[in-house]
Amino acid sequence: MENKLVVSPDMQPDLWAGYLNAYAALIKVRGYSPGSVRNHVQLIKRFSKWLRKGHTKICALDEIVVERFLRCVYGAVSIRRGDAATLYRLLHMLRDQGAIQPAKKLPLSPRQRLITNYGRYLLEERGLAQATVICYVPFVDQFLSARFHQAPLNLFQIRASELTDFIRRQARKLSPGRAQLLVTALRSFLRYLRHQGKITTDLAACVPTVARWSFATLPKSLPVGVVQKVLDHNDRKTPLGRRDYAILLLLARLGLRACEIVALNLEDIEWENARITVRSKGGRRTQLPLPVDVGKALAQYLRYGRPSCSCRRVFIRGRAPHTGFANSIAVSTLVMQALRRAGVDSERKGAHLFRHSLARDMIRQGASLDEIGELLRHQSPNTTAIYAKVDLPALRPLALPWPGGVR
Repeated sequence: MENKLVVSPDMQPDLWAGYLNAYAALIKVRGYSPGSVRNHVQLIKRFSKWLRKGHTKICALDEIVVERFLRCVYGAVSIRRGDAATLYRLLHMLRDQGAIQPAKKLPLSPRQRLITNYGRYLLEERGLAQATVICYVPFVDQFLSARFHQAPLNLFQIRASELTDFIRRQARKLSPGRAQLLVTALRSFLRYLRHQGKITTDLAACVPTVARWSFATLPKSLPVGVVQKVLDHNDRKTPLGRRDYAILLLLARLGLRACEIVALNLEDIEWENARITVRSKGGRRTQLPLPVDVGKALAQYLRYGRPSCSCRRVFIRGRAPHTGFANSIAVSTLVMQALRRAGVDSERKGAHLFRHSLARDMIRQGASLDEIGELLRHQSPNTTAIYAKVDLPALRPLALPWPGGVR
């Protein structure tokens, strides 16, 4: 029997009935369960009664009204998970239908305007990837906030000593890789300021270097046989298990990055030619052969695990709304959970662990660094050269004899 929504007479049915049914249909299509749909509708009913009690018309709805309602309902108690998202989703739907005014754009502060223009410059003029902008902007915002705080944004007041002090403070809290990213972001931002005429001194040249030796450590990888152990501990009888198994195989067999997993679309898989198109860093596209076991795992997921939805991403969230992963963190979290299920204790637990393990296995099977670089889609041979340290038998003949040791 179909579960129809019944709108009570005290809800201004002439205004709310159509919107309630439209909202319910919207979230059903996005994969929300009947129980979740009922909870959302009950919240909206409560919201509508509160609006009527305060004589607030639908056309006057906006984020401020929603926040006032949530504060009134919950007071000092933390807002129930999902309630705010439900009402903001309702606002978005009402705006799409023209029932309420478009969202008001709050005026940007000088710092926000500067950062927004800098991000646009990186994307449009430098042609950098969105992921690069996402990495750079928080560091720039941190520096400007620390330097000016509540003071007016006067970029000509920035001094080289202030840059050095900021980097020294932040570098203590960061890994070597993140510290290098901080330095790179600040140099990029300072070059942008000079390019725009906002400063006249070449402050980018004053940014200190953070030491990080490329060949000081071995790339972290899983011991031989452990990758297969992780794969074997994945439950392939459930929809989520089929999805996770397909993702783990793509990481283990093709060395895909987490961001490449997230960006994979249905049209990127060529079943007839057994190929897969990967969107690499910098917007590059690379075609890779699709191994039999990977193709089989993908087919099993697409047939029996992937929820029906309009999203073109291959891998879909397990919970509603049924869309693609928001970012790479979801893939890394999935890997951590897979390692935990298999009882594997590893110093590194992210998606790159499988990429390093694949390179190590290829080295041991006699693959050249050029072949590894081609599979892993490295732009520079120097990136692949780090894996040469893994091939200890090949490195032993190059070692000089220890003075006084056995010849």
